Amino acid sequence: MTVIVTGSAGFIGYHVARRLLDMGEDVIGIDNVNEYYSPELKWERNSILEQYDDFTFYHIDICKYEKMLDIVTDNDVDRICHLAAQAGVRYSIEDPFTYQRSNLEGFTSMLEVARHGEVANLVFASSSSVYGGNEEIPYSTDADITRPVSFYAATKVSNEVMAHSYHHLYDVPITGLRFFTVYGPWGRPDMALFKFTDRIVKGEPIDVFNHGDLRRDFTYIDDIVDGVIAAIQNTFDFEIFNLGSHDPVELMYFIEVLEDVLGCEAEKNMLPMQPGDMKETYADIERSKKKLNFEPKVSIEEGIRKFASWYGDYYDVEIPLK
Repeated sequence: MTVIVTGSAGFIGYHVARRLLDMGEDVIGIDNVNEYYSPELKWERNSILEQYDDFTFYHIDICKYEKMLDIVTDNDVDRICHLAAQAGVRYSIEDPFTYQRSNLEGFTSMLEVARHGEVANLVFASSSSVYGGNEEIPYSTDADITRPVSFYAATKVSNEVMAHSYHHLYDVPITGLRFFTVYGPWGRPDMALFKFTDRIVKGEPIDVFNHGDLRRDFTYIDDIVDGVIAAIQNTFDFEIFNLGSHDPVELMYFIEVLEDVLGCEAEKNMLPMQPGDMKETYADIERSKKKLNFEPKVSIEEGIRKFASWYGDYYDVEIPLK
């Protein structure tokens, strides 16, 4: 099959595209390579994908609907994996208009492309952030998500509602995936593991919010990709799935594991809770197990070691990996 992966130069998008290529599929990558974080990192991911004969890349904005539709129709695209979005909870407080354009206007463009391009399946990225003020743990996909606590989360809730309307009106097969704190090699520099590793290696203090009283359902990238690929391969009328490890980790333990791996103790700035943050995330993955055969395998200890190994290789830094 021919699959479009939007956000293919991004963290998750790169790994999904590469897995599809390794499986022998034709992949069309779409990315505007914005400057939210290092474009150099994105171009380096893209350069790896471009080594595959079955990979084609378009450096364009998903909001350009007519160009996107031309790509779908000209290449007989079967399926779309829409992972392009403006990420980051805290940045959405500073610049909501960027999220409005990418996550709402851009998502509308992709819905229209799926509709008029008559694709067999549209898979899109949602987020654990949609659970917002929900207090019932673990988070079920049947839970109320009408109380997001960040504008980023509000755009993801909107995406799910918009997607349902397109399925209802035009019978477009659509699957939404709520990702839970994804980490691993080639990760985003604005995410906790990358920031912590970078600062500890450089001898700089790390910021620990809510004085460390946070729990996150950290999920290793390979496990996430397993779930995404299953969603691409299996067509559903309309479904929403959680993709998480179902094993929340205390933030302070997460830091302890990283310190052990790096062989040094971090200097910690203990700070209050940040606006838009959630105290805990915890995925109920029973539906994902049943319908996607989703079964996370990588422990937090193994995952952090793999990331630290990649970081050392990428930045040519000696990591003891104790």
